[in-house]
Amino acid sequence: MTQLLNRLSLALAITLSTTPYAMAGPLNSMDDVGKALQACWTAPSGSQKSTVTLRFSFKRDGSLIGPPRTTAIDFEGNDAAARKSFVDAAISAVKDCTPLSLSPELAQGIGGQVFTMQFASPDACGGDCNREASVRPN
Repeated sequence: MTQLLNRLSLALAITLSTTPYAMAGPLNSMDDVGKALQACWTAPSGSQKSTVTLRFSFKRDGSLIGPPRTTAIDFEGNDAAARKSFVDAAISAVKDCTPLSLSPELAQGIGGQVFTMQFASPDACGGDCNREASVRPN
């Protein structure tokens, strides 16, 4: 019973914290996945013109296989704490946004594949990071 309540609480928290786009129904493409993950991302202050690329894999149920891993970081400045906060925010976005609701067709081919996605501060992506949100096979 406790596990069920925990799952329901998590599902509610994810639902309340995502944008209407992410809640629109099952995701049908990797572009949809990228937009849903991007909707969960907020760059922390002090991360101007910075990007981080993460690598991760999904199960067919839309949950992660292990934690996301950092593959590249381009961080403006020398503040180690701000750099860590920026990377941690991207990792948290992926963790907090999953499991994703995948269409049966997408779920069938997604399991176990390795994907990458770049997260950028708003000024690094020209203010329209959703336009550049893409999840790509690695």
